[in-house]
This record gives sequence, C-alpha cells and structure tokens, in this order.
Amino acid sequence: MELQRLVDTFEFLDNWEDRYRLLIDLGKDLPEFPESKKTEENRVEGCVSNVWLLSDVNEGEPPRLDFKADSDAFIVKGLVAILLKAYSGRTPEEILAVDIEDLFNRLGLAQQLTPNRRDGFVAMVKEMRSRAQALRAESHAK
Repeated sequence: MELQRLVDTFEFLDNWEDRYRLLIDLGKDLPEFPESKKTEENRVEGCVSNVWLLSDVNEGEPPRLDFKADSDAFIVKGLVAILLKAYSGRTPEEILAVDIEDLFNRLGLAQQLTPNRRDGFVAMVKEMRSRAQALRAESHAK
C-alpha cells in the first residue's frame, strides 16, 4: 500500500476503532522477523514496548536501506508497518526527505496515540533516520 493510499484509507474510516483495527491489520502483515534477531542489540531504545529493528544496505547505485522490524505490541506493530512503508527500500536522501511528522498528522495519529506510543514512534523514526545519515556519510566518504 503506497503512503498516499494509506492516508486515503485512514481518512475514509470514520472512527478510531476502525483506524485502530487497520493499524493492527497492518502490523499482522509485517514480514516474518527472525526470533533469533529479537535481541537487546537490535532493540530500539526509547520504546516502552519492545521494538526490534534490522537494516541492510542494498548495494546499488545509489545504495538503499532495507528495514525489517517487529514489536510485541499490536498497535506498535502497525506503526512499525507504516514506517517500513515510508522508509524501507529507499535511498538515504529519500528517507531523510520524508516529512514523517506530516504523514503522522495526515493519518490522524498525533491526536490518538498515547504519549508513550508517540515517543516510541519518534524513537523508531530517529533510529531509522540515523542509519540513513550514517549510510549517506559513508557513501560520500568513498
């Protein structure tokens, strides 16, 4: 589901119960995350729920980052799915150019999430953007 289609779907749903259900469904559709990778080393700091994040560099010209992530909380898994749609398979420049705050607001999440979930979302964004910045710096150093 493209990001705009996701926004359109969220806007189409009248109530937050339906939107939460959609978030949970998005989380259920996450690709399988290896149990062996659910380690402290791969855990995102700043999330109340456990969130694990892996990234691989897809060596191409330009290089792209592929992310895999998972959580032990249903709503957070949905947030993870949204971030994967926004960031995975993109170049560092594309990742850094995504206005995630705008997307967050257009999905109506800013008003509906608890402060802890919002903080966790911000922590995931920071981690993914940090990895994009590191890859960009590495690419420019070559």
